[in-house]
Amino acid sequence: MGAPSRSVDSDQGGGFRPALWAEWVKFRTVRGWLVGLGIAVLMSVLFTYLVANGIHSGTCTGTGVTCRSGHPAVPTGPDGTAVADSYRYLSRSLTGDGTVTAQIASLTGRISTNPVNVAPSVSATRPGLAGWAKAGILLTPTTRPGSSYAAVMATGRHGTRFQYDYTHDRPGTSTNASPRWVRLARDGDTITGYESVDGTSWRAVGVAHLPGLPATVRVGLFVTSPVSFDGQTGHPTLATGSFRHVTVTGAADGGWRSAGIGTGPADFYPVLGTGAARAAGDGFVLTGSGDIAPAVVQGVLGTNTVASSLLLGLLVGSIVLIVLAALFVTSEYRRGLIRTTFAATPQRGRVLAAKAVVLGGVGFVIGALAATVAVPVGDLILAHNGVYVFPAGAATVAGIVVGCGLVTALTAVAVLGLGTMLRRSAGAVAAGIVVFVLPYLIGSNMSGGAETWLFRATPAAAFSVLGVLPRSSLVDYPYTFVNGYYPLPAWAGLLVLAAYTAAALGAARFLLHRRDA
Repeated sequence: MGAPSRSVDSDQGGGFRPALWAEWVKFRTVRGWLVGLGIAVLMSVLFTYLVANGIHSGTCTGTGVTCRSGHPAVPTGPDGTAVADSYRYLSRSLTGDGTVTAQIASLTGRISTNPVNVAPSVSATRPGLAGWAKAGILLTPTTRPGSSYAAVMATGRHGTRFQYDYTHDRPGTSTNASPRWVRLARDGDTITGYESVDGTSWRAVGVAHLPGLPATVRVGLFVTSPVSFDGQTGHPTLATGSFRHVTVTGAADGGWRSAGIGTGPADFYPVLGTGAARAAGDGFVLTGSGDIAPAVVQGVLGTNTVASSLLLGLLVGSIVLIVLAALFVTSEYRRGLIRTTFAATPQRGRVLAAKAVVLGGVGFVIGALAATVAVPVGDLILAHNGVYVFPAGAATVAGIVVGCGLVTALTAVAVLGLGTMLRRSAGAVAAGIVVFVLPYLIGSNMSGGAETWLFRATPAAAFSVLGVLPRSSLVDYPYTFVNGYYPLPAWAGLLVLAAYTAAALGAARFLLHRRDA
């Protein structure tokens, strides 16, 4: 029998809605397929539980919480995100409005020759200044790690900056040359940072509004220096800042008090010593180590997020849906029922579209449902095992749930296209696993350019919906897959998978119009 004529193929066949209803009835009346959907959800949750239950660590979450003995706490900033807050602080109390002015005469540093997982030693260092080493003036209501703050500073390689509450940054115009003048002024809840090249003519760098500031705050000089990375290996660093012409106006009570903030054994950030402060002529010299920035150093925290334990469960659930998607079309070819389907709906493209809508809808519900259950299960188990999990808001969790639903939906529809082309269940299932699952398994065991290519150009890119680890331009860190970071954002990864799905459906529709049922 030859290919069906265009005149027959273009019959209306009752419209799209009857075709869609017919395909849905076919799917829901096969008990094995409904059981398979339940298995997909259960397997996703089960493997999430198994992965989470196999992870144990020595950190805990939150500021001011009680941790297990010897386990460091990761502070959270004013907006609830994980932060690093470790530095040397020479401060005094300030009641009401006032200003602090200082000349930063020099900023130098040293880098440990030992990586972060080796006990730090100040003697095992070499000269070097981290790009985000910081020295300047800082105001905070309390020295508890994670507290709100505003600061104006000189940096190692990023010029003068005004920063507040860990994520907010305003660049100044001053270069990295020394000396530099900085000033911080308080007017109620408004903090303004200034810079100057001569200590006479001042330019505002940035303004912060810190609602709820108490009448008395701490103000003073600070120095900190973050982990510096050589490839994937991080090394603690130490910075030394020399300050001159330090002046304070306003009701400043008490003397200068030096303290290492967030640099003790109960704090998570790797530091090269707790630092120190000393008077020098008409100024001070401070040494400090650590960082005041978003916490992204996974070499210390581990790569656990709200979605980290869900990965294997999503892979297993996708495999189950690949089998169901293949059977949804190949079983009709095997039993010869496809001719009946095309007789009822002569427009073959319409049949394929109806099957795609049914499978896509079912796949989305199953993927989203599995994620909805698996995410809190994984979090609960990880927390019970003492594992630090990066804080995630409702929007982040919702993004993971929707993303998982879209991954499973697009994968199922793509395999429908493969099944339509191949007409054999075994071939369609094998092809689906090779195209949509194997790239991730291969890429997760590779490194370098090949790994990046796989997660950019293959369907494995869609797993970026689980890539919710925090990034920050204020932190120099190797944001690579080995550290838990995908090369594409979630939306771009989904577009890559959608392109493969569209190609599979397009090829299936083309073949449907050119060959016999």
